[in-house]
Amino acid sequence: MSDARIVAAARLWLGTPYRHQAACRGAGCDCLGLVRGVWREVMGEEPERPPAYSMDWAEPAREEALWAAALRHLRAKPLGEEAPGDVILFRMREGAVAKHLGIAAETGARASFIHAYSGHGVVESALSLPWRRRIVARFAFPEEG
Repeated sequence: MSDARIVAAARLWLGTPYRHQAACRGAGCDCLGLVRGVWREVMGEEPERPPAYSMDWAEPAREEALWAAALRHLRAKPLGEEAPGDVILFRMREGAVAKHLGIAAETGARASFIHAYSGHGVVESALSLPWRRRIVARFAFPEEG
């Protein structure tokens, strides 16, 4: 899958309002909805529809539900192999389940990622040290064909 195509598709979502469980460009999405929407734009039909989920993302049960879903449909990559178009999984608090996703837009000195963030909508943020410390997994979209 073309990295440039993934990043271009993700950038089309910039400014979309934050809406929990939504996945509609321009109308609303959460972080998973952004990745789902980009998938539809670059890959076609979604391979599975997520079940309803709460804002706490299975924390009470300590389930890594988002990580497991990523492993089912994306290609796991070593954390150090950064590339534009990667799907990045974050653990927002130490000891909590990983429950935030973003799409790498730039790498290197100007590293950034696109994500849907509560209170901000879809934005492109610098992949600063506070964000980098929260990364627990990195994935690539599947190869075409």
